[in-house]
Formats: sequence, structure tokens, C-alpha cells
Amino acid sequence: MTTKRYADASRMFDRSQLYSPADAIRILKEMPAAKFDETVELSIRLGVDPRKADQMVRGTVTLPHGTGKSVRVAAFAAGDAARQAREAGADLVGGEDLVQEVLKGNIEFDSAVATPDMMPVLGKAGRVLGPRGLMPNPKAGTVTEDIAKAVTEIKAGKLEYRVDRQANLHLVMGKRSFEGRDLMENYLAVVDEILRAKPASAKGRYIRSVTISTTMGPGIRIDPARIREVEAAA
Repeated sequence: MTTKRYADASRMFDRSQLYSPADAIRILKEMPAAKFDETVELSIRLGVDPRKADQMVRGTVTLPHGTGKSVRVAAFAAGDAARQAREAGADLVGGEDLVQEVLKGNIEFDSAVATPDMMPVLGKAGRVLGPRGLMPNPKAGTVTEDIAKAVTEIKAGKLEYRVDRQANLHLVMGKRSFEGRDLMENYLAVVDEILRAKPASAKGRYIRSVTISTTMGPGIRIDPARIREVEAAA
């Protein structure tokens, strides 16, 4: 977004005000458009301490209308599982050979899945994939015997999320070109999942702040007290 477009978008709403989800999506849709179909992103700050194991918030969520972008999936598998992954649409499939490519810095994928038997081999690449949030994990369903299902779900819009060290979550909500109601349904799917994942040990206010924005647009703040308020989004 150019400086002028960003400034024009910023003048369309009060940066200090908290909006309902529908109003926030409506404002976002009315902003001056960029020359490409921007991604709509959701940022949530949580009242947890990620340094404590029992307050780590992580998991997966499937967006009912997908992310709007093609996701490149790497499958670490061998034999019949590798064949199943290819048939399910995995973009890259391999074992030790694919791990070596990762170690060389050739990471041409957005998500990764693996069969359990590949984890000892894949462990070598943990220092490379871990910081990028790409290391397959059983809790996220990305280490599984049913690798075809895992690939299919990711291609359909399943996202993995994990709170960062500052207790922030950043997730894709879709594309600006989506209908308002589709963005709303994707948004609610994410919010419901984050609320479900609240650690039992988390004290005080769980949802501290919620903001939506386009790739290069200003953030629109949603009232944490109204995060599940459902009304029609244009």
C-alpha cells in the first residue's frame, strides 16, 4: 500500500476506537484497494505466559472458506505413504533426500507433514524448520499415519497456530476479495478455536486485544468484549 493509500485508509475510521467484528470487516472491505488481492490477517494478544508449558497456546484451525491462497505442502514420507501423499496433492515428497534439501536451505513449501517413522530422520532439520514454524508436530496433526488426510486438510485451509514469546497470535483470515460473510465465518472459526484452547492455568483476561488488517493496510481494533458478536458483514 502506498503512503497515500495507507493514509486514506487510516482516515476512514477512528484508530483509537474498538469495533464489532462486522464493522471492522466492513471498514476493511471499504478501504482503497491495492493492486493485488491482499491477505487479511488477524492478530490476537493473549493473557498467557508462553514461558510456562501449561500456558502454551497452539493447535490447528480449519477455515471454512480456506485461506484464498495456494499452500505448498511438503510430505516427509517413504514407500506407500509417499504415494498417498502425492495422490493427495503434496507438492514435495521425500525422505532423507528432502531433509538434505531443507538443510541446504531449500525450503520451498508453506507447511510440512510427516509419518511417525520419518521423525528420527527429520529431527536433523528441526533447527531449520522449528524457527520457521514448519516442523511437523503430533499435537498439530502434522505427524500422522494418515498423511493423505493431513495433506488434504492443509490444502483445504487448515492452519497451524502457536502463540509467540510476547503472547501474540497471527493468523490468516482469507483474502480481501472474499465476501464479507465469508471473512466473518473464517474469523469466527479462528476465534472459537482460540477460546477453546484457553489454558486452564490462564488467569485474568484471556483475550487482551484483537486486530484485523490487510497485508499493507492499517490495523482495525476489535472490542475483545464483543469478539463473538455476530451480525451481517457486507
